Amino acid sequence: MTARLPANIPGLQRKDSRSAKVKANLDYPVIDNDVHTVEFAPLLEDYIAQYGGTKIVDEFRKHVDRGLNYATSAWYNLSPAERREKRFHRPAFWILNTKNSYDLATVSLPSLLYERLEEQGTDYAVLYPNIALFPHNSGREDLRRSLARAINHYHADVYAKYRDRLSPVASIPLHTPEEGIEEVEFAVKTLGFNTIIIPGAIRRPVKSVADKYPFKHHPEIGHHAHWLDFYGLDSEHDYDPFWKKVIELGVNPTTHSGSQGWSSRASISNYMNNHIGHFADANEALAKSLFFGGVTRRFPQLRVGLLEGGAAWAANVYAHLIDRFDKRNRESVHNYDPAFLDKELINALYQEYGKDLFRGKEYSKDEIAELAFGITRQSRTQAQKPEEIDDFALAGIESVEDIRDRFVNNFYLGNEADDRTVAAAFNTRVNPLGVKLNAYWSSDTGHWDVPELTETLAETWDLVEEGVISAEDFKALVFDNPYRFYTANNPDFFKGTQVEAKLQKAAAAGKAAA
Repeated sequence: MTARLPANIPGLQRKDSRSAKVKANLDYPVIDNDVHTVEFAPLLEDYIAQYGGTKIVDEFRKHVDRGLNYATSAWYNLSPAERREKRFHRPAFWILNTKNSYDLATVSLPSLLYERLEEQGTDYAVLYPNIALFPHNSGREDLRRSLARAINHYHADVYAKYRDRLSPVASIPLHTPEEGIEEVEFAVKTLGFNTIIIPGAIRRPVKSVADKYPFKHHPEIGHHAHWLDFYGLDSEHDYDPFWKKVIELGVNPTTHSGSQGWSSRASISNYMNNHIGHFADANEALAKSLFFGGVTRRFPQLRVGLLEGGAAWAANVYAHLIDRFDKRNRESVHNYDPAFLDKELINALYQEYGKDLFRGKEYSKDEIAELAFGITRQSRTQAQKPEEIDDFALAGIESVEDIRDRFVNNFYLGNEADDRTVAAAFNTRVNPLGVKLNAYWSSDTGHWDVPELTETLAETWDLVEEGVISAEDFKALVFDNPYRFYTANNPDFFKGTQVEAKLQKAAAAGKAAA
């Protein structure tokens, strides 16, 4: 379908799309897994009123007016000196393409996005409404859940006519597994969603601090005294029922959460300092929690999409999981057990080579054994409980192949169109056991990362022409991997879509040629 050029709109000119030209030469569909859309506020508020009443609409407006969360609103209300004293990080700003107003309107108007998808170089796009993340940030259950249902219902309705090419994600709050189960069942069974977004983590108060200083009365203390629950390792809840439910429903969860404000990403003045790599850090934290917490062992069929962070972080984690396992599995970790120190050998070596350090003093064999651990010997010789020394126990790792099967198979890695580090996903010479990671194409159309939507697919093809990735890797990125992700637990995911139609056409052409 070629987008018609609206008549009588001053200044609007059709753009020559490099991406459409690239797509025209492909014999397989292109699936974009991350297009960001903008909601139409007056209509959305009608849905919010339906689920939460006018009270929730008013609360929603208050939150939006003050910047969606406490930290954002606080930063803008503080002077530079106060920001330094209180340590509120610089939030994101100016994230939409305003100068390219045609593209901004495109991601705001469903019918226009549907028309222009060919220009963007895509057959089928999974949509991540900007507002979908909003309910995840609320600590109030009434606000969180009514907004999630309203936002989901709004997007289910406004994109209903375009589902053969556009599929919005459902926003699923997950402060508890019970909450997540109720919302995902409603989204799938009542509203008809086939893919979802969950928070990358739940920010929870440190109980010992919150009991003394409730957030309601001490927001500054609450802002700093929190921990992040990533659903797996050390989680406050058992999320296994939720993972079981999403697999049963055939919807693979995705996340699009960042880590701005975390430790080294907490500059009070520089957004780019906080931004670069923050999605990768958040994705890494979630993936490690699910891996080390044994979630991917208990649910090998679970697939999790980790968006906008690229693949380099996953290649790094995968490689280090394997080399750490080699050195710190339940057997080899005893190489560092203080109980195995050879006191006789250590004493002999110190007596032979360390006399100049003694400065005339005499040290017994036992004293030498203690001094061998350095000045921090107390912490380095601390006895450990046998059941607490195997960090790979919950993950059930017995071999490096187990690591491959419980990390590589479960995680899909969203890569933006121009992200050259995607090469790490396909580097079989570097990745242990010669694997390729499951990178999938996530253009980020709709945000400042994409100043021109007609360039997205072409920018990725440029990586092929520059020798960064191969044509085979390109196909895996834009079709094979995303197709496998969505159909892993729902073989009919693409039924009735442009993807199915294009595959059927290609199959028919192949039969005719044979």
